[in-house]
Amino acid sequence: MSAGTDELFGVEEAVHAEVMAEAERIKALGEAAEREARDPVNQPTINNWLEAMGYDDPRWKAGEAPPSMAQVWTMYGLGGKPPADDPLHGMMRVLTDAGFTAVLGTNCEQEYVRTLRVGEQVRVTTALESVVGPKRTGMGVGYFVTSRNTWYVGDEVVATMLFRVLKFVPRSKETTA
Repeated sequence: MSAGTDELFGVEEAVHAEVMAEAERIKALGEAAEREARDPVNQPTINNWLEAMGYDDPRWKAGEAPPSMAQVWTMYGLGGKPPADDPLHGMMRVLTDAGFTAVLGTNCEQEYVRTLRVGEQVRVTTALESVVGPKRTGMGVGYFVTSRNTWYVGDEVVATMLFRVLKFVPRSKETTA
């Protein structure tokens, strides 16, 4: 172990340098992985979501979708796969290849600019916001990866989400990273 490895919590300097170089490359892509929702905002999906969530506010049965549904319209669905240029999944691959094989969602911050209306076509983009680490946590040594999703109707931003995960080497396997 070299002198600088102690402050990197056992992560080899070359591994850390490669992770951070890839993070910068991916961040430089900006908003990527743009995709359209499979379907326009529609009342049957709103009704199903309301029932599943136990909501009965009549406002949502009159052509508006609850703001917290923003992500629903652009989810991949069963068997769906992220596009090759997806920044979050790209960074996850880099870290997995470097030995950081476990993942833990840490937090999510959502901002809703306005509600969506039946008939609107939503699209989403993803950007890599930051990669911070390595950090020693109770789960193991890893990197905090934050991505930003932005939902649009036309050119109008309707919602954003910062999503942060810890990609780590479980404590029992830390010596392998």
